[in-house]
Amino acid sequence: MPDVLLVENREAVRILTMNRPDKLNALNSELTAELLKGLEAARDDDSVRAVVVTGAGRAFCAGADTSEFATLTSDNPEAVFQRADLSRRLHVAFPTLGKPIVAAARGHAVGGGAGLCLASDLVVASPTLKLGYPETKHGIVGAIVMTGLVRQLGPKKAFELVALGEPLTAQQAQSLGLINRLVPDEGLLNEAVALATRLASIDPVAMRATKELFYKVMELPYDEAMIAGRDANIAMRGYRSSKK
Repeated sequence: MPDVLLVENREAVRILTMNRPDKLNALNSELTAELLKGLEAARDDDSVRAVVVTGAGRAFCAGADTSEFATLTSDNPEAVFQRADLSRRLHVAFPTLGKPIVAAARGHAVGGGAGLCLASDLVVASPTLKLGYPETKHGIVGAIVMTGLVRQLGPKKAFELVALGEPLTAQQAQSLGLINRLVPDEGLLNEAVALATRLASIDPVAMRATKELFYKVMELPYDEAMIAGRDANIAMRGYRSSKK
């Protein structure tokens, strides 16, 4: 059986490719766990300064693998909890990883796949992208992905997406600020790697501090966010002085 996650290094950029193309890279437990391990390994490897996450074949990720749902029922509460918590830990890993993550997304990025796409720090997409949260159409809830979506998009549009379950085109997603670059499909991965390479060239301490502060101030009240900014300012001045 092929590996469900492919790992490739291009200098200081690590590429993590979800590799279940026949299932549109749907997230079963194995792929979810391997992607989490891949992110943690990139975090712990000093030679890696940026990460690209993408999907093999014609899709980024079609969300949860529904074939597992038959065993995830109220009759098996421990399995339900473990699977849900694995998804939570994967989504938390994206903003808390101290290195920038670029998504290279084409085709379907729906449900959990849309969540991973938007959890990335930057998104490079092809015109084939279809991004959405169709869970309500299947009688379930876009639960774990909702936190990131509301923070990035705001309540009105985010509610429309999770309630109606209708996907966005790549152009619509870009107009809402959910995509950073829209590039021809054939150049998608190279463009994402080029962007990640630029990020990798930045001082890693400054990049880590920037990412940590960015996600912290997203969630804090204004005054507390300003205090966090002040403290980061002081810490980085000390860091710069120590380099001289």
